[in-house]
Amino acid sequence: MTNKQLSPEAQAVLDAYFTYHHCKDIPLSIACSLRELVNQLQYYNCLEGEDMLLDARAILEVADELEGK
Repeated sequence: MTNKQLSPEAQAVLDAYFTYHHCKDIPLSIACSLRELVNQLQYYNCLEGEDMLLDARAILEVADELEGK
């Protein structure tokens, strides 16, 4: 990881991962990270049907940021 400052969204996902990483429960760490990613990036849909949406581009931007790209 570089010394570059992470966005609040990326930092929240990283923090969520490390919440359970110390107890060596990798599946739980990944699940926690995914839930935090959705929590950080979801937005309301004002049309009929599903009420919350995720932007794939925003998810990939967080992934790129965490990879140091």
